[in-house]
Amino acid sequence: MKAEDFEKLVTSVKQMRAMMKGEDVPHKRTSYPATDVKALRKRLNLTQENFAAMIGVSVRTLQNWEQGHREPEGPAKALLRVVELRPEAVLEALHL
Repeated sequence: MKAEDFEKLVTSVKQMRAMMKGEDVPHKRTSYPATDVKALRKRLNLTQENFAAMIGVSVRTLQNWEQGHREPEGPAKALLRVVELRPEAVLEALHL
């Protein structure tokens, strides 16, 4: 193993230990811009039922997003970004 790679590994272990102790450790966060879920669904000309099935959420969850009661988080937010940019890729990947 290269010395540089070893040092990165040691740094990662130290950061993990600090996080486990609850210490504030700088880390990289990936964020995605908010998606207008209703506009996206309408752009794709899908019903709420079909769009919810496409992304694997309940219709009620989709309605909460569209009405602004809740916001997509984590993987759902990332998936919506992919749907926004490449809906055909999601359809192909999920065999819909």
